[in-house]
Amino acid sequence: MDNTAYTLSRSSISIKLWPPSENTRKTLVERITNNLSTNSIFTDKYQSLGREEAVENAHRIEDLAFVSANQHYQNEPDGDGGSAVQHYARECSKLILEVLKRGPAASEATNERSVNNGISTPETFFDISNGERKFLEAEEAEKLLHPLKESNSYVKICFSNRSFGVDAARVAEPILRSLKDQLKEVDLSDFIAGRPEAEALEVMKIFSSALEGAALKSLNLSNNALGEKGVIAFEDLLKSQTSLEELYLMNNGISEAAAQAVCDLIPSTEKLKVLHFHNNMTGDEGAIAIAEVVKRSPLLENFRCSSTRIGLEGGLALAQALETCSHLEKLDLRDNMFGVEVGISLAKALSKHPNLTEAYLSYLNLEDEGATAIINALKEFVPSLEVLEMAGNDITSEVAPTIVALLKAKQKLIKLNVSENELKDEGAIQIAEALEQTHLKELDISSNSTGKAGAKALALAVVDKLKFKLLNLNGNFIPEETIDELKEMFAKAPEILGPLDENDPEGGDDDEAVDEGSGDDDLASKVKKLHIEDED
Repeated sequence: MDNTAYTLSRSSISIKLWPPSENTRKTLVERITNNLSTNSIFTDKYQSLGREEAVENAHRIEDLAFVSANQHYQNEPDGDGGSAVQHYARECSKLILEVLKRGPAASEATNERSVNNGISTPETFFDISNGERKFLEAEEAEKLLHPLKESNSYVKICFSNRSFGVDAARVAEPILRSLKDQLKEVDLSDFIAGRPEAEALEVMKIFSSALEGAALKSLNLSNNALGEKGVIAFEDLLKSQTSLEELYLMNNGISEAAAQAVCDLIPSTEKLKVLHFHNNMTGDEGAIAIAEVVKRSPLLENFRCSSTRIGLEGGLALAQALETCSHLEKLDLRDNMFGVEVGISLAKALSKHPNLTEAYLSYLNLEDEGATAIINALKEFVPSLEVLEMAGNDITSEVAPTIVALLKAKQKLIKLNVSENELKDEGAIQIAEALEQTHLKELDISSNSTGKAGAKALALAVVDKLKFKLLNLNGNFIPEETIDELKEMFAKAPEILGPLDENDPEGGDDDEAVDEGSGDDDLASKVKKLHIEDED
């Protein structure tokens, strides 16, 4: 820990590690913010937060960790504070992971649930997920789970990041049976890693039987390579759930048959608000089964079905099912093989989602027609949209006027990602003109074959906006001299411009090179019309 306080005497030097200085605490808040909002193995596994939400959570996490560590230090007043520092770091790490697992808050109500279900009441949350992943056998399980025998206050448990063998599971079994009537949230993600299939299935059955009948609000079975056998191994637990509000089945290798098993084994989803089904091998037939679950979930607020190999047939089934979810606030369908027809069908579904605030629709092969249908639906029927991602959809400059209309209509929109498309200079300049009339804080238009004219127009549009956070122009065709100009424009806040290390100044085709001069003239005339307005 930096900025350590030192107490000096003539005879010796004593190092006082606790409490940390205010500067140290501020530095830690910034580090936590970065951990929550920037790309890492954890945000890839779960999902990163927007900058504002990350800052808010970072302050809360640091405050809670400080209070807990200070109490720890007061119980050992003769120590040098080293133990308190370690406790401080562990608490921060635990709470960061908890926030990332929950994902960005869909609303104030969702955020309030997060506070009440663990972060603000750590004494009710038993978590063994900190530290290195380990194989857990009976003797260590006895020690690790002993606190569960001594306290009946726990309503949430997390056994993630520990690989349970059969003997360890047998140790946990009676403890879980004794607690199941009070448990509300159970996290069994990544708890059989590295075990042979037969042993892993036996462990799942032991946990499933022990928790059968628990009236859970949240169940996380992610990162367990379940497959159909694994889903069936949890049959006792799944069949007994009638009050689930959150279900996480991410990175489980769930095939068509496994998805059908999920559909068959969960008796009631009438209260389900969060369903995360990321990175599976679902395919079209599996998507049809998941669509049935969605149809039976009228209160669904947060649905993630990304990276699941879904094509036309499954995409249409999901789009139709989503029409029934009028409470939806967050939708993540990234990285599937939908195509234009699904995009048009999805646009119809989005017209039924007036509460939607975040839509993640990247890498869906939407093309111009599908993207236009979706953007128009969002513009007409979704008044509170805050985040829209449509990267990698083969969108050309033909869609730029539709994007402009959306930007002008959605004053709550703060983040737009249209990277890895083909908007080129023409689309970039049109979007730049619209930025004057928006409250946008982040724009990712990287890898769009944009050159000098488009890059300059966008930079001029945002450089003086006080609350603007990020303009990503990386991976485009911007000349070296223009890059130097851009860096000079953002010299006082280089983080806003973002990296330009993947830019290709030699990119573009010959026709574009011939027209470069006229593009600059067009830019000059358009930029003169821009009026940059500082935000309050």
